[in-house]
Amino acid sequence: MPKTYQNPVYPYAPPPELDSGFGHHPVVIAGGGPTGLAAAIDLARQGVPTVVLDDNNTVSVGSRAICFAKRTLEYMDRLGCGQSMLDKGVTWQLGKVFFRERQVYEFNLLPEEGHRMPAFINLQQYYCEEYLVNRARELSAFVDLRWKNEVTAVDSQPEGTELTVATPDGSYRLRCDYLLAADGASSGIREMLGLECAGQVFHDRFLIADIIMKADFPTERWFWFDPPFHPNQSVLLHKQPDDVWRLDFQLGADADPDEEKKEENVRPRVQAMLGDDVDFELEWSSVYTFRCRKMDRFIHNRVLFMGDAACQVSPFGARGANGGLQGVENLCWKLARVIDGAAPPALLESYDVERQRGAAENVGHSTRATDFITPRTPTIRAFRDAALELSEHYPFARSLVNSGRLSRPCVYDGSPLNTEDRDGFQPLLRPGSPPQDAPVKADGAATWWLHLLGDTFHVLVDGRVSTTEAERLAGELEALVEQVPELGLRIVGPVPAALADIPRGVVVEDEQGYLSARHDLQPGTAYLFRPDQHVAGRWRTLRAVEVLPAVERALGRATTTAEEVHHVGA
Repeated sequence: MPKTYQNPVYPYAPPPELDSGFGHHPVVIAGGGPTGLAAAIDLARQGVPTVVLDDNNTVSVGSRAICFAKRTLEYMDRLGCGQSMLDKGVTWQLGKVFFRERQVYEFNLLPEEGHRMPAFINLQQYYCEEYLVNRARELSAFVDLRWKNEVTAVDSQPEGTELTVATPDGSYRLRCDYLLAADGASSGIREMLGLECAGQVFHDRFLIADIIMKADFPTERWFWFDPPFHPNQSVLLHKQPDDVWRLDFQLGADADPDEEKKEENVRPRVQAMLGDDVDFELEWSSVYTFRCRKMDRFIHNRVLFMGDAACQVSPFGARGANGGLQGVENLCWKLARVIDGAAPPALLESYDVERQRGAAENVGHSTRATDFITPRTPTIRAFRDAALELSEHYPFARSLVNSGRLSRPCVYDGSPLNTEDRDGFQPLLRPGSPPQDAPVKADGAATWWLHLLGDTFHVLVDGRVSTTEAERLAGELEALVEQVPELGLRIVGPVPAALADIPRGVVVEDEQGYLSARHDLQPGTAYLFRPDQHVAGRWRTLRAVEVLPAVERALGRATTTAEEVHHVGA
C-alpha cells in the first residue's frame, strides 16, 4: 500500500539503570501515546520530571484517532502543540446525516463566532503523536523519553511502585512515587495487577479504509444509514490531511476480519460508494470490534490509570482520545501540587471521582450510539428507521437520531472540589464546567480569554463598578493575593483607579461582549478557575472570606480522607 506518511524512528539509548540495576523517580509514565506524552509535557511545564517508557520506537501506525474536539485543542494549545495541529488538520463543524438515498438533515457544532479553536479538526493520530514527541524533546530537562523500554513486571504498594523494565540490552528495575498507566486498551499494567475493565462487548465488525484521492467533497462529517451502495449497514466519511479520506463501513458480526481487510475485498466496497470513475489508492485498512467499558477505580495504590487503559469506548462520537486527554488535563495539576506539597494526597481521589463521571458519560453515549447504529432486533430497527424518516421534516425527531453524540468535555457536577452557587446565575459555566473562550484585550493587546487562564488558580472579576465599590473590591483582591501565592487576577474593565494596579492583576477589555455574555457577568461578578480552567466557584459579589474557602476546597483541603471525598462526590 502507498503511504503519505513515513513514521519517524526514534533512537533507543541504554538507560543509566542498566549499570546500577535500580533507579528512583517521582513519576514514571508507561506508554508513549497521546495521553502518556501529554501527561509528561503537562507535568514538565509545572516542574515535575518524568520518565516515559514505551515498548516501541515510533508513533502509531495507521490514522487511528482522527477527530480532535475543541476542548482538546484548547488543552493542546496550552501544551504547545495546538497551532501545529491546527495548521495541519482539516477543520470542520458541519455534519450531515443520510438515510438510504437522501440527506435527512444537517447540524452545525459551532454556529457562533468568537472562539479561537474550531469545533473539530481531523488529523491522523500519528501527526498528533509526532507533535507531542517533538514538544517533549524540547522539554528534555524534565522528560526522559525511553524508547524500546517495556514494563514486564509491576509491584504496587501503598507507598510507591516498583517496575521491571526490559530493553534490547537487558532488564532493570525502577521505583517511582507515582506510576501513570497509559499503556492502552490491552494495558499490561492493568493485567499484571489483576484489575478488571468491565462493560459491554459489541460483536459487530467494522472496516476502516484510509484512501488517498482527489475529491471535491466538502470538509464535513457524512454518516449514512442503509445507503444503496452498502445496504442494511452504515457508512461514515471524513476528510483528513494529505488528501486522505477515512471511510468506515459496518460489516456485521459474521464478517471475516482477515478477508475483509484484503485490498481485493476493500476496493469493491469503496468503488461502489464513490463510483467507478473515481480513482483512489488504499493507504491503510483495519477491521475492528470494540467494547464500551471502564475500570471501577482509576487509582490502585499509587498507580493512576489514564486514557484507554482506564476506559474504552466506540469510535462513534470521537470520545476516546478526546476523553483521554481531558483526563490528563484533570490529573496533572493535582499530581503536581501533591508532589510539591501544596495539596494533600487526598486531592488525587478527586481525579477518580471526576473522571469516573466523564468516563461513564462517554460509555453511555457510545453504547447508545452503537445500539442505534446496529439495531439488534427488527423492532428496534423499525423504530430507528422511523426516527430517521421523521428527522427530515421534524426537528424533534433529530434528537432521537444517534450516529455518535460528538465529544464534549464533561461538566463535573457534584465534584467535591466545587463551591456550589448561592446567587442567581445562568446554568452555563456553573461550578465544575469547562471554560468558554472569547476574544479579549489584555493590557491593551488582543488575545484570547483562555490564554489568560491555566496552570494556576485565577479569579475573574467584573471591575466595571462604582468608585466606592472599586475601593472595597480592591481590598478584597489584595487580601486574596496575600493569602494565595499562586493566584492570578483577571479584572474586566475599564476599571476605576482603585483597581488599576492590584498586584498580579491584568485588566481585560471585552469590547465584543462575548466574555460578558458567556459568563453572565454583572458589575462585581467573580469566578474562581482551577488550574485546568474548570470553574471552581462563582459569586455575584466577591468577598475574600468566601473565595478563600473555595480555593481550599479546590485543593482538596476541605476533606481529609479518600472516603470523605468519594462520599461528597457520590
